[in-house]
Amino acid sequence: AEYMGVVNSNMRRAVRLCGEATQLLREGPDLKHFLQKGQNQPLASLSPSGSLGNVWVETYGCQMNVSDSEVVSSVLRDAGYGRADSVSNADVILLNTCAIRENAESKIWLRLRQLRSLRDRQTHMSGTPRKVVGVLGCMAERLKHRLLEEEDLLDLVVGPDSYRDLPSLLHSSRNQHLKSINTTLSPSETYSDIMPLRSDSQTHAFVSIMRGCNNMCSFCIVPFTRGRERSRDVASIVKEVAQLGELGYREVTLLGQNVNSYADFDTPSTRLNPPQLSPGFTTIYKPNTLPAVRFAELLERLAVAVPNVRIRFTSPHPKDFPDDVLNVMRDHPNICRSIHLPAQSGSSVVLERMRRGYTREAYLELVEKIREMVPGVSLSSDFISGFCGETEDDHQQTLSLLRQVQYEHAFMFAYSMRERTHAHRNYVDDVPEDVKQRRLQEVIDTFYSTAQVKNQKEIGQYHVVLVDKVSRKSQDEWAARTDTNKRVVFPNIPLPHVNDPSNVRREITSAIDPP
Repeated sequence: AEYMGVVNSNMRRAVRLCGEATQLLREGPDLKHFLQKGQNQPLASLSPSGSLGNVWVETYGCQMNVSDSEVVSSVLRDAGYGRADSVSNADVILLNTCAIRENAESKIWLRLRQLRSLRDRQTHMSGTPRKVVGVLGCMAERLKHRLLEEEDLLDLVVGPDSYRDLPSLLHSSRNQHLKSINTTLSPSETYSDIMPLRSDSQTHAFVSIMRGCNNMCSFCIVPFTRGRERSRDVASIVKEVAQLGELGYREVTLLGQNVNSYADFDTPSTRLNPPQLSPGFTTIYKPNTLPAVRFAELLERLAVAVPNVRIRFTSPHPKDFPDDVLNVMRDHPNICRSIHLPAQSGSSVVLERMRRGYTREAYLELVEKIREMVPGVSLSSDFISGFCGETEDDHQQTLSLLRQVQYEHAFMFAYSMRERTHAHRNYVDDVPEDVKQRRLQEVIDTFYSTAQVKNQKEIGQYHVVLVDKVSRKSQDEWAARTDTNKRVVFPNIPLPHVNDPSNVRREITSAIDPP
């Protein structure tokens, strides 16, 4: 592949590998745009030892949890905590959790029992103070007091809107030996004034732009664990992304539970258009039509402010893709041509039961419009197999949707009923587990068969790629990602005359099954 990138100086103090996108693909920034301004300055991080003790944070689940863990690290650093180099050397152990499926929670229960054994063993053998164990995030919000009451597994429960209180809650748990909990959901908390403490990588960063969700899909627990939608002010987002660009980052992913419904009502907008839904899509809530800086305008402001940084976003809802958003993606080459478009099902009957706000036909019309307005775009999706009442015909319609759209990536799961959701209150989880698993496997097999065909079409093509790490399979190869969010692996060989893009062109020569 034709590639460009910033290779982390911690990965052998490597040079930046860059390449211009072929004009046949799109007009875009050339190599020089991606070589300028990067200072490669190290970000602040938790020190190896802190005056109040050392913290070990484990993150489970989505990218938003990764971003939240970085916020937690920032809060604790400012409070005087350091970073533990291992779980056994930690004074405080925090698990940032996911509650979207039962399997995700089962992993946390197992991990908590493992940590209890470690804590009891170390306290008994060495006489050291008892470690404080806490659960953060969506599972903390969903289960609350049950976590504290279960088998003396932990000392601290903190919901996703209460991370500012962590220092005081830890003080109560460590010094007063009290069980501590704060799972209050906030209508306004976005942590916009906290600069996350990111990992050592200076290639890619997550930037949270909004929190919560108003969609109330019948299968989803997120509105109950993350609260209602609220967005950061646009100035704080532009400032953070600009700082990342100055530090040498070359890609950011904008995060939100419903990222493309972003709306900053406190900042004057340069656009007069009211909020628009994708044609054929509806909501179960009444959208706020007051003037606001909405997602298309935010994307445009970022694209102009940091032309040398690639911009991605996740996770969107299909209803929030008006023409404005697609036009901005088309017109700004540093906005990646990759869209996650969660379908969940190919059956209009199931989609209605899921309260998704669209039919199969409306979804396919949106797919057609996206591909027409944003040439070369890649699409990914989410699918749930075995939702309440799903028939064999419904399942076959999902398989046919996969064949028709031909996604580049997909996240596929068997349905797991969650308490407090609309489905839990109103439906019966009536698809047997073995049927769910059989249908899921058929969905997976269908996706792989279509994705492999699309990957084969990449042979002989050129892409701009961002080098972000050494390949997992060989230290002699780099791993990179295309603008369309596909992985590319190529030999780690010297590239002379890096300022001449013609010397760093590499053609894609083979394709493998998608991961």
